[in-house]
Amino acid sequence: MEGQEQIFERHYSVEELATLWQVSDDFVRRLFRHEPGVVVFSKYRPGKRTYRVLRVPESVARRVHRRAALP
Repeated sequence: MEGQEQIFERHYSVEELATLWQVSDDFVRRLFRHEPGVVVFSKYRPGKRTYRVLRVPESVARRVHRRAALP
């Protein structure tokens, strides 16, 4: 049931969290790169870099925020 609730909860972009937490986009990307529960959309293009878009569920953002002791 927890997985279903996560689907419908608010999801944040990297930019939104960086603004809320007053840190850089790059810092947020590094915090959530391998975090369980983060939704990653990838676009693979042969011969070019792979683009990844992260969407962070609110529950995951809260968990990481507590763990990292951010302002």
